[in-house]
Amino acid sequence: MAIILASQSPRRQALLRQMGLTDFRVQPPNVSETVDPAEAPERQVEQLSLRKARAVRTLAGEDDIIIAADTVVALDGAVLGKPKDRADAARMLAALSGRRHQVYTGLSVLRGAERHTLHEVSQVDFRPLSRAEIESYLATGEPMDKAGAYGIQGRGALLVTGIRGDYYNVMGLPVCRLGQILAGMGVDCLALCAAAP
Repeated sequence: MAIILASQSPRRQALLRQMGLTDFRVQPPNVSETVDPAEAPERQVEQLSLRKARAVRTLAGEDDIIIAADTVVALDGAVLGKPKDRADAARMLAALSGRRHQVYTGLSVLRGAERHTLHEVSQVDFRPLSRAEIESYLATGEPMDKAGAYGIQGRGALLVTGIRGDYYNVMGLPVCRLGQILAGMGVDCLALCAAAP
C-alpha cells in the first residue's frame, strides 16, 4: 500500500509530514480546474478534489490511498480563486479588508472502491487594511499563488484577527478530518507520530 498525494502544494506536503505521514508519493493530477461558477463554493471544492483524486487513481495500485484537496476563499458567496495578476490580488485584498470570509477545502480520499468526499469550512476575519498595507503585502509576492490572495501560514497572518474552525483548513488541508478518514482505513497517524524517532 502506498499513500499518494494528488497535489504539488508544498503546504499540503508539509501538513502530511506533520501528521506523521513521511512515506508518501506526490503525483500532481493533470485535470481541468474549470467548474460551474453558479455552483456553491462547497460543491466546487468537492467536485475538484474528487476530479483530482480520480485522475491519479488511474496511476495507482488497487490498495493505494489517494488524497486530493482543493481550496477556495469565498466572500458573500462569491469564490475568490488565485489572483490572475497583481491588480486582481489587490482587488481581492481590498474586498477582504475588515470583513469576515469563508475558506472551503474539498477533500477526497480514495482506496479501491472506497471513497470519501467532503468539505470543511473555516471563518476568517481580516482587520481593516490601508492601501499602503495592501501594496506592502503585494510586494512580498506571497499573494500571487494563493486562493484569496493571502497565505495565513506566511506574512498573511499579519492580516488576520481571528479564525473559527480548522486553521489547517485555511492552509489547504483539513488535517483533523483527514486523520479520522485515514484511521478508518487503518492508518493511525497518532501511532505513527508516537513511533517516530
